[in-house]
Amino acid sequence: MKGTSQRPADIAVFLVEHGRLVEDALDRYLPSAGTSPQAVHAAMRHSVFAGGKRLRPILVMAAAEVTGLAPEDVLPSACAVELIHTYSLIHDDLPAMDDSPTRRGRPTCHVAFGEAMAVLAGDALHALAFELLARNAAVEGCSPARVLAAIAELGRSIGTAGMVGGQALDLLAAGAPPDATAVRRIHRLKTGSLIRAALRIGGILGDADPITLGALDRYGEHMGLAFQIVDDILDVVGEPSKLGKRTGSDATVAKATFPAVFGVEQSRRLAETGTRRAIDALAPLGARGDRLRDLASLLLAREH
Repeated sequence: MKGTSQRPADIAVFLVEHGRLVEDALDRYLPSAGTSPQAVHAAMRHSVFAGGKRLRPILVMAAAEVTGLAPEDVLPSACAVELIHTYSLIHDDLPAMDDSPTRRGRPTCHVAFGEAMAVLAGDALHALAFELLARNAAVEGCSPARVLAAIAELGRSIGTAGMVGGQALDLLAAGAPPDATAVRRIHRLKTGSLIRAALRIGGILGDADPITLGALDRYGEHMGLAFQIVDDILDVVGEPSKLGKRTGSDATVAKATFPAVFGVEQSRRLAETGTRRAIDALAPLGARGDRLRDLASLLLAREH
């Protein structure tokens, strides 16, 4: 099913249309809240459908479209990446981690369903994510070999060399004096690795040539870091009503953040530099990279 769908001209329309695809697919893929065991399925759906930008699955689809695939061709994998992101948020919010009472304007999973059920909901989303990735092999245009490579890519990105490693370093750094090298490493692993993997997975499924995959990889690396820097800034200056969670929590527990190391204004400049490098990385793609360029600029200016 090589790209028969026409990309919308406006990035806002693009996000709405692709976000709707993801929402509808997630609703199909997740067990209903009435399916036994009801409690864990209700907890899974509570967190998955708590809102959010659906950035990571949209990046999977946008990268696949660069190669000529239609977004529907990679929906199982796009949703898999979103489930991994959601599971990480559930576990991040636990009392043993960040101890967050709200997420996206509603009670966090452990507050609504208890700690044990929240852990199980996260575990179940993690398992379902890899099941969905494997299902992508049944889609015409996505060979089993490419799906296998995508599975390996996701596994690497969320293990100790990626997201889990970043979270471990983040916990270990809490309360320590701010350090520029440490904060960059934490953010590249904890947040950047999954964003980078989303782009690489879309490219891998679409059989991207080495130049295209390299451009997507570099874009993901720079944009992932810039995205987290903006998150750090918003925790200092953002409006809780827009963010859907309390602000100032990073400073309260002395977390390693860019504003803690560089201050807000220098952090803004670093986010702008990272975004510019992400956009520059797309040069080999020509017009095929326009959607990703627009997205990078939009994310830099976001308020939530």
